[in-house]
Amino acid sequence: MSKVEIIKRPVEQIGSDIKKSAWSASIESLALLIIGVLFVIWPEAMVRILAYIVGAFFIVKGGNQIISYYMEKGQNDFFNNKLLTGVVSVLIGIASLTIGEDIAHVFSVIIGILIIYESLVRINAATKLASAGIKAWQPILTLGLVMLVVGVVVTFLSHGATVLVGWMMILTGIVGLVGDIMFIKHLNVLIDKLTGTSKAHQTKEKYDDAEEAEIKED
Repeated sequence: MSKVEIIKRPVEQIGSDIKKSAWSASIESLALLIIGVLFVIWPEAMVRILAYIVGAFFIVKGGNQIISYYMEKGQNDFFNNKLLTGVVSVLIGIASLTIGEDIAHVFSVIIGILIIYESLVRINAATKLASAGIKAWQPILTLGLVMLVVGVVVTFLSHGATVLVGWMMILTGIVGLVGDIMFIKHLNVLIDKLTGTSKAHQTKEKYDDAEEAEIKED
């Protein structure tokens, strides 16, 4: 591997990670929007479906952890907690299937926490844009704060009201998508400023000149 490739690889990796995070956030916003629409249109049906999905997910996950524990038994047993986490996951799954529609109360808290997390992601993105001197950080920060307020309302004030949670998810999805599109629009400029790509190109040129000089001397 040449010296130039050693320098280029970390820079490219940073840019790739930022792009993946940006597109991942967009997909999450779109998913929230779609699920929110479904909860507004079919609230009762979606609660039942949610209970089944959550229950099945935790049972499958727990079963996989238990099987994995016995397959790995004897290997680092002291730090292997898969049996415990597997049993707990299965119990959560069974409880989800049992309580059925009452899961709406738990669901609103989970969605609220998820929205708060998504808002913090946008606020963090705004601070990165601000540090890079990109003016778009102000509207993105505003959108992030709006999402934060929505997340707090869903977590503490919705009391499992499925339709209200659905509308809040729709609002969050729209706000999130707008912020994500604005962030992605300035992504290349941000990556260039954060990674110092122009400096990397200058360094590359210097190494190219040095390598050419070495070849001529040989």
